[in-house]
Amino acid sequence: MELVNIDLENAREPTMTIRILLADEYKMVRQGLRALLEKEADLEVVGEADSGPAVMRQVQDLAPDIVLLDLALPELHGIEAIRQILAVSPHVKIITLSIYADRRFVVNVLKAGASGYLLKDCAFEELTKAIHTVREPKTFI
Repeated sequence: MELVNIDLENAREPTMTIRILLADEYKMVRQGLRALLEKEADLEVVGEADSGPAVMRQVQDLAPDIVLLDLALPELHGIEAIRQILAVSPHVKIITLSIYADRRFVVNVLKAGASGYLLKDCAFEELTKAIHTVREPKTFI
């Protein structure tokens, strides 16, 4: 019988990769988010969508864990987009990205089923914290 030496002190538990779909009408925003997110070892951008119909197709085809959703997405936006995404994929977590800080707006988005709400001027560290928080699952505001 051969003995194997295992370094328990430096052993790490396997990490689950979080699969993310980016939904924003602006290519530069999607490219910037992708570049930042892909630097994180446990995050994988599996797709990008620039419109409501595109996000709906990709949610079904790619089965992401999280959708980063611009609330002003063309052809399907805001609360209706959240409802439709959750209707076809009830286990996906949605983090909304918005320029609006109005409390009533935030409450309505969360009531529609979003798991997180971020202002577009937040720091990248806040975005990664939101991603990990909604996976626990908790709500992030």
